[in-house]
Amino acid sequence: MSAGDIAEIVNLINFYAVAVDSQQWHLFDRIFIHDIDADFGGQAAWRGLEPLKLAFAAIHAPFASTQHATRGHHVAVDGDRATCLSYVHGRFIRDMPEGGNMFESIGWYDDALLRTRNGWRITRRCCRTQWWGGNPAVLETAPGVKVEHVLNSLRAEAHAGRIEHFRALASGHD
Repeated sequence: MSAGDIAEIVNLINFYAVAVDSQQWHLFDRIFIHDIDADFGGQAAWRGLEPLKLAFAAIHAPFASTQHATRGHHVAVDGDRATCLSYVHGRFIRDMPEGGNMFESIGWYDDALLRTRNGWRITRRCCRTQWWGGNPAVLETAPGVKVEHVLNSLRAEAHAGRIEHFRALASGHD
């Protein structure tokens, strides 16, 4: 594992936040592989880059502003494959008739990555929420769609064997 690989992967994870917050969905082409498996919890799961881009464009269009901040990246590299566990704090702003205009959450990304001829790309993303606050109606950007607010403990998910990054570490890839 080289420091260059780690820096490239951390930069890629952070680039995702830039793409989402600027709503520049074409940048996803530089972040994910074409058959990305993205699981953001519950019904928020997509297979394929184009469905992900279309869904994110529709979901995020009503927001006046979003801000995703990733930190605490831990990367494990095994040749041309890698995993990264990082923490995310997201804020979502939208004018609402009542209850306030902000929703925020903290959680983590559990990413699997592949080195391609164009650099590292995310092949699988699992995003889980650990805490949320504010007005949950802010997230309900599609009529009739209620957002499920399931909270996940990293400790419980790790002990249940559901964190790919910890499986990679247990295999000696760090």
